[in-house]
Formats: sequence, structure tokens, C-alpha cells
Amino acid sequence: MTDLVRMQVNGAAVEFDGDPRTRLLDVIRERLSLTGTKEGCGEGECGACAVLIDGEVVCSCLVPVFQVDGSDITTIESLAPPDALLPLQQTFVDAGGVQCGACTPGIVLTLHALFQREPRARRARVREALAGNLCRCTGYERILRAAEEHAARLRGDVS
Repeated sequence: MTDLVRMQVNGAAVEFDGDPRTRLLDVIRERLSLTGTKEGCGEGECGACAVLIDGEVVCSCLVPVFQVDGSDITTIESLAPPDALLPLQQTFVDAGGVQCGACTPGIVLTLHALFQREPRARRARVREALAGNLCRCTGYERILRAAEEHAARLRGDVS
């Protein structure tokens, strides 16, 4: 069983000719070599495999590739040039919001999507947005502090 699936991934046209039940995560990592999207639980519980599908945060381990035919997919790789960090990513580094890094791409992508829609998001909204992202290293406080610091900069509260 094969079907041609066409999509945009990080702004580039991509065609996948294979089993339409193949997980989007596997297409991204194995076929496109975009390894920033991580496999964590494989059950949509941890958020490590988060991508944006038509602007919405989705766990790519749960999505068969046929469901994204004609969609626009954004992975962590497209948010900043290869030799630079997004301000959000730099804030995570500065605040110690990263440890092993397995969850970080999904968390950063989720927060990036949140701050695109709600640049004034406060801690409660950040916590709500991150409800689908698990981190086993930091205990979340540094992640939340980094997000709060970034949001404060977006609001103009901090330089």
C-alpha cells in the first residue's frame, strides 16, 4: 500500500511515496533527516516529538503521514538559522532551562507557537500550554522562569 503524500516541511515541498500509515515522526527523522524532533514515549504523552501542523502544536508520533497531505509542517530546525538561536532558545540557555535536551525542542516549539499567538502570556498560560510536554530533568521551574523572562521581554518589561 503506497500513496503519494505532498506537504511543505519548513517551507520546502516534500513528497512521500510510501506506506500512508507511516508516522509523521518517522518521515521527519528518517526520510528528511530532521533529528531535532525527538521520539520520547511514542504515545503522544511527552511532547518531545511536537511539530506544528498548519500552525497547531501536534505530537508527530500520533499522526499517520496521510493525514498531513497538503499541510504545512514546521519543525524546530526552521525556527532559527543553523548557526544562531532564537531569543527564546537563548533565554532557555541563559536561565538553565535545558538539561539533557530530549524534551527541549518540543517545549521550545510549543512555547514559540504560544508566544506567536499570545506574546503577553503569563505563567498560568505557559503552564497550560506546556501541559503536554514532559521533562524528567529540570523539575519545570527553570523552564517556567525562562518562559516568563522571554514573555517579559516580548511585553517590553525587561531589556
